[in-house]
Amino acid sequence: MTDAKSPKTPIRDAVHLCIDMQNIFAPGGLWETPWMERVLPTIAAIVSRYQARTIFTRFITPQDPEDRPGQWQAYFQRWREATRRRLAPSALDLVPELARYVPPVRIVDKPAYSAFSNPALASLLIERGVGTVVISGAETDVCVLSTVLSAVDLGFRVVIVEDALCSSSDVGHDALMTMYRTRFHGQVDLVTADELAEFWRE
Repeated sequence: MTDAKSPKTPIRDAVHLCIDMQNIFAPGGLWETPWMERVLPTIAAIVSRYQARTIFTRFITPQDPEDRPGQWQAYFQRWREATRRRLAPSALDLVPELARYVPPVRIVDKPAYSAFSNPALASLLIERGVGTVVISGAETDVCVLSTVLSAVDLGFRVVIVEDALCSSSDVGHDALMTMYRTRFHGQVDLVTADELAEFWRE
């Protein structure tokens, strides 16, 4: 196994996918992710730099558990307070520090963990000639993980901004960073936000 390292080649034909930076995951939210405050300035700086090439995703919960298939029903029966019937609508909005970039940044809503659970995203990227997805956001070991694996399956080069991810689980975050470094060489690159600015020049 070879460790994934920073990219040796420039990042081109790329889009920045900023995953689920929503109020529901912010401090005080139902699914609070304590690290969000720590990484938010880094993410905001990336968005500001690449506004024309950024897409925000939002995890949109169902109105009622019965609106989702299979095990999602059981999941939202346990988390009824997260369904839209009970949740304040603002909880699913982007955090204010990022919402101010919309527009020009566009939003893609999704019903499940992966950003690509909304098929319109892959179509949009293909239409735009995108070959690389640069990923930031929440959570490292859930929606980011699912999005990364979907992107790999679809053939995209994946660049993860390691200081622009957050999770509610230190153990989960650390385990995933180790996995990216040791299991996905050639498909997944890890960079810092500073390295991203060096390698990706629009």
